[in-house]
Amino acid sequence: MWSMRASVLALVLGLFGVTVRAQNATTGPKVLCYYDGSNSLREGLGKVTVTDIELALPFCTHLIYGYAGVSAETYRLTALNADLDLDSGKGHYRAVTTLKKRYPGLKVFLAVGGYHDLSEEKPFEKYLSLLESSGSRTAFVNSVYTILKTYEFDGLDLAWQFPQTKPRRIRGLPGKLWHGFKKLFTGDSILDPKADEHKEEFTALVRDLKNAFAHDKFQLGYTQLPHVNQTMFLDIPLLKDNLDYVNIAAYDQQTPERNPKEGDYTAPIYPPSERVPGNNVDEKVMDWNKQGTPLNKIVVGIATYGRGWKLTEDSGITGVPPIPADGPSPAGPYTATPGFYSFSEVCAKLPNPGNANLKGAEYPLRKINDPTKRFGPYGFRNADENQEHGIWLSYEDPESAGNKAAYVKAKGLGGISINDLGLDDFRGTCSGDKFPILRAAKYRL
Repeated sequence: MWSMRASVLALVLGLFGVTVRAQNATTGPKVLCYYDGSNSLREGLGKVTVTDIELALPFCTHLIYGYAGVSAETYRLTALNADLDLDSGKGHYRAVTTLKKRYPGLKVFLAVGGYHDLSEEKPFEKYLSLLESSGSRTAFVNSVYTILKTYEFDGLDLAWQFPQTKPRRIRGLPGKLWHGFKKLFTGDSILDPKADEHKEEFTALVRDLKNAFAHDKFQLGYTQLPHVNQTMFLDIPLLKDNLDYVNIAAYDQQTPERNPKEGDYTAPIYPPSERVPGNNVDEKVMDWNKQGTPLNKIVVGIATYGRGWKLTEDSGITGVPPIPADGPSPAGPYTATPGFYSFSEVCAKLPNPGNANLKGAEYPLRKINDPTKRFGPYGFRNADENQEHGIWLSYEDPESAGNKAAYVKAKGLGGISINDLGLDDFRGTCSGDKFPILRAAKYRL
């Protein structure tokens, strides 16, 4: 019976240009596919349901469903949208874990945090407070175990919301000297005065989770979110043995929210010249490895979205980053967030037959490919005579995603993660291929 259903599935996927490849979540490179369930609450063409992501699953070893959060009162794991996720609502938790019946070998994890738990003014504070008490840590661990067991998840993706480091501008030598001089008098604000204690307590939390998971063989992964200071918060030598994978979310190194005046590559593999140290994939990977983390445990994150800035007359005309900017560019039609675009929105802004005759605000961006395969592509359109319609956009496309997967393969790393399935071109509106970024990356592993 199963072989007949598998044959039918292969035929259906073939009609959509999808090649079915066998997946195994325990051997070979991992492909962690993230799906933010809140995308199903969008209106119009931006809506992405569980059914919409199914065509991606033959390419994935893991489906990571997000996002859960932490209760500031009880420190228990909590569904950020109970009406959507729990059995008492629309039952998304159950819907995603049921997918395992149709896709044998697929592991389904629940993700917590991920900078999605934003209900408080300083949401990271409850994540730090939870660490400070053994009772709070126990309450969290017990609640995680109950949710995983109840809804038949295979594990937890711990995308812990530590405080983000402050953005730093790219400075020439005079700027660096002046900044250093000012620090003699102003000092640096302390990101976390109890960082040493929180590092030790986070290590204890990971150990407690791993121990609690052992009987049921639940797995535990850690996602290092962008701008988390690993020296400050992570005791890597003690963490590595209690984690099944370390997912480095090495994107969003520059965003229009953090860096409104300066557009730049958001996720380079290697550091461009004269940039802030560490804001690239390779340095983050090597930091974990140098501290004893096996290469086959390290997973590299690939974003399926782009970040855009508004250009002005001060931005020049070359488009070469870093480039002066004036905050985020206008919101796209699907994601409706200034400076943030799904890949299908990015694709609509680039030269293609459908927009060849458009003018003004809709005129296609000039696309600049990266011949070195180190930094990724960007696109830009200079501002017009009224200082309007200028945009600079850093993004991933199938080619750059494939280059990152090739880097992962060449380094012998553990795999890739795709963030997010709902932001890839899941309808195939760009080239006719559904999930082109996921597909291109998978083929290069």
